[in-house]
Amino acid sequence: MHKGEETYNYSRSLNEVWRLLNEQERMLLRQNAKIQHFKKNQQIYCEGEEPKEMMCLLKGKVKIYKEGIGGRSQIIRMIRPIQYFAYRAYFAGENYLTDAAAFESSTVCLIPMKVVTEIMKHNYNVCQFFIRQLSTDLGIADERTVNLTQKHIRGRLAESLISLIDSYGLEEDNTINIYLAREDLANLSNMTTSNAIRTLSTFVAEKVITLDGRKIKIIDEEKLRKISKLG
Repeated sequence: MHKGEETYNYSRSLNEVWRLLNEQERMLLRQNAKIQHFKKNQQIYCEGEEPKEMMCLLKGKVKIYKEGIGGRSQIIRMIRPIQYFAYRAYFAGENYLTDAAAFESSTVCLIPMKVVTEIMKHNYNVCQFFIRQLSTDLGIADERTVNLTQKHIRGRLAESLISLIDSYGLEEDNTINIYLAREDLANLSNMTTSNAIRTLSTFVAEKVITLDGRKIKIIDEEKLRKISKLG
């Protein structure tokens, strides 16, 4: 597949935004969008960099995270296909406040923000789309901030597992369709790796989950959601 054909086919898969564009705007997107492939753990953008492109994850999984005190990182959120990211800082007139890296081999569509803003000047529906996306992300961030500070360890870890289920789904055998290292799961849940390991073992003993290396199989999703809700 030639690069132009690849960009065209992927741009057609951008779903909701694509349907909001007229033919001239679609042509502008085709001409300027580019596809980039990232290897597992490869950096996509770094904190402090100037945001120049909006990104849409087409395939794979991406983590947004921030390095904290003592080198400990906090995973802010996980990106799933087809989801837009990396544009908030541009609209805010800031450099990136977070880092992004491919959690596994991933394919990303990059659209210059100058093209995005040019389309938004003349397309109210696209403006509405991004206002809705930013508002949704803000609501999720607000709720997550409260949960990570007020819930006990069990509730935080259960919430992270539920979030992964809702984002990536379950395989046929009820295994969560993403395999995280214990450190990543701890970073997602705002706890130490040792606490994450102990809490996972407790969930196994309570027959809520089973573990096979990085694979987490859900045995009792209803109970897991209850633990998450009660905190």
